[in-house]
Amino acid sequence: MAISVSVPKDLSNIKTKVAFNLTKRQLVCFGGAALAGVPVYFFTKGVIGAQAAAFLMVGVMLPFFFLAMYERDGFPAEKILYFMLRQKALTPGIRPYQSENIYTQLEELEKIREEVRCLESRAGGRKKAEAAE
Repeated sequence: MAISVSVPKDLSNIKTKVAFNLTKRQLVCFGGAALAGVPVYFFTKGVIGAQAAAFLMVGVMLPFFFLAMYERDGFPAEKILYFMLRQKALTPGIRPYQSENIYTQLEELEKIREEVRCLESRAGGRKKAEAAE
């Protein structure tokens, strides 16, 4: 009698587990949650009561849990938050396409040439008048 183990076809989604069936990232985030939440509980328990302090502790720990567990399309939560921040705040909003109209540039260049010809013709008439004197 043989023992069979199912092996997934796509091995790219498998993450290396370190301890307690958690990845390094999850262990670091849960450790950060404990370092932030437990002191909040003990320092506020005497002031606002145990139940309110527990709710406050959970509220302080929730962002760490979110960073540890949320992943979408292979991107962890902080990368997604960075992408959203970059899209909304760091890059300009609407960038309309503006093309260069070569015909308008040629018309402006022709106007400048016409003005230069006109000025040259006026200057040429003055030079002839000065030469005649």
